[in-house]
Amino acid sequence: MNDPYLADVAAVQRIPEVESILAELCELTGMGFAAVARVTADRWIACQVLDRIEFGLDAGEELAIKTTICDEIRDSGRGVFINDVDADPAWRTHHTPVLYGLKSYISWPIIRGDGSFFGTLCAIDPVSRTGLAALVPQMEAYAQIIADELDRLSLEASR
Repeated sequence: MNDPYLADVAAVQRIPEVESILAELCELTGMGFAAVARVTADRWIACQVLDRIEFGLDAGEELAIKTTICDEIRDSGRGVFINDVDADPAWRTHHTPVLYGLKSYISWPIIRGDGSFFGTLCAIDPVSRTGLAALVPQMEAYAQIIADELDRLSLEASR
């Protein structure tokens, strides 16, 4: 069976900046796992991953969409920042941090030039962090770089 989303995984992996973006995201946040994910109404697919905490997810692998916060980001179009799950009443009983043992989380939507939602740039960790909301400009910039490169690759493929 030919999975149409494998092309999205391959496209992200062809973007040279993604590896350094994931490394910078881990450094800026202090988190140990960062990824670019393709997110649709029914799928969450890791396109590229940096895993320093043995979360155990590789590029091309999937999480059940309803177990992710990225699904909510797809619905809202807004980024999410959680410094400390246990200290945040909105998140401490949320199913995603409970299921995956997360204490900190940051994610930003990747919006293509045509306005379509591609997925998310996200980072997670089992340890609480501080100051994640201050990273909004950097998250926006990283997501824009990824979106612009996806658009460029798509344009090249259509020629």
